[in-house]
Amino acid sequence: MQPILYIVIPCYNEQEVLPVTAPMFLQKINDLYIYGKISEDSRILFVNDGSRDKTWDIITELSMLDDHYCGISLSRNRGHQNALLAGLMEAKDKCDMCISVDCDGQDDIDAIDKMVDEYLSGCDVVYGVRSDRKTDTFFKRATAQFFYKLMTAMGAEIIYNHADYRLMSKKALDGLSQFKEVNLFLRGLVPMVGFKCSCVEYSRKERIAGKSKYPLRKMLSFAIDGITSLSVKPIRLITTFGFVVSLLSIVGITWSVITRFIYGPTGGWASTISIMCFLGGVQLLSLGVIGEYIGKIYLEIKERPRYIIDKKTKERNDS
Repeated sequence: MQPILYIVIPCYNEQEVLPVTAPMFLQKINDLYIYGKISEDSRILFVNDGSRDKTWDIITELSMLDDHYCGISLSRNRGHQNALLAGLMEAKDKCDMCISVDCDGQDDIDAIDKMVDEYLSGCDVVYGVRSDRKTDTFFKRATAQFFYKLMTAMGAEIIYNHADYRLMSKKALDGLSQFKEVNLFLRGLVPMVGFKCSCVEYSRKERIAGKSKYPLRKMLSFAIDGITSLSVKPIRLITTFGFVVSLLSIVGITWSVITRFIYGPTGGWASTISIMCFLGGVQLLSLGVIGEYIGKIYLEIKERPRYIIDKKTKERNDS
């Protein structure tokens, strides 16, 4: 019996691009079935993340046109990571393997063939890794490279140039379901699941239609979430810096006392004010970093649901 594949696609206000990319995913499913690599029961699962346009209407229409399309709609917008997790957990008990991919068509769909081959060879997790960043602007390319290097320096285990284009087996999905944190950063959590893994390189394309849902503000927020979700190193750096400043302060006080008795009172109010302003800024920054972690703890202990499913499309086997 051939394995069942679910392609999970988060969607937020994708009415422009969905009619274009949906047939592409369906064609890929059909091709893989013809080649004998996957079961006919394989599906394309769209996750409507509280879209305000006609995205859910399009998903519903697609599911009525072809049984390979199905979808769930969240009760409100929960963000890309929560929507993706909702799709993965919905597919977990229905599939043998699951591939997550964005709706915009930028990720090379043909890489799915290589991912399936890796799964059939025994891999439980297959990461889609960009071979280059030619389609990015200089600013986005530089910030992305800085982000990956920063995450590595902070001790987070992430795959370089990998976003959320990946294959996971049912066993890996079961492992992921045991992670209960509310602050999700899946590209950092998945490597923590373990199991045999491999990478498949692909070239990223231009967005087929519509606008990017990740402006600079969201990218910065995503980076902060990634660091604070996977590493406590910023707090340790604050502790180390505080220790160094304390040592320098002791040296400075000692020097001031000795100078007072040898040379008498000395001027230097400008340097004193500068040092006070510097230390004040450092203290506020440190409080901000610590506050970010406290905020994460506050959200975690509430144990609020990461998503709530509002509606599902009717599948062929539904009564």
